[in-house]
Amino acid sequence: MEAYVIPTLAIVTLGIVAIIAINSKRVTEKRKHDPRVPASALAEDGDPHHKDE
Repeated sequence: MEAYVIPTLAIVTLGIVAIIAINSKRVTEKRKHDPRVPASALAEDGDPHHKDE
């Protein structure tokens, strides 16, 4: 019984990390295509003097 604890925790942890990564990618792609979101100051087409406040 105890032999399955560590592998189970590892698989559950990897699953949670994968879910968070997929969600983060989805949110980033959604934001990337939203015209209302200003470009980053680091972006080629961004305003280098713009500050988010």
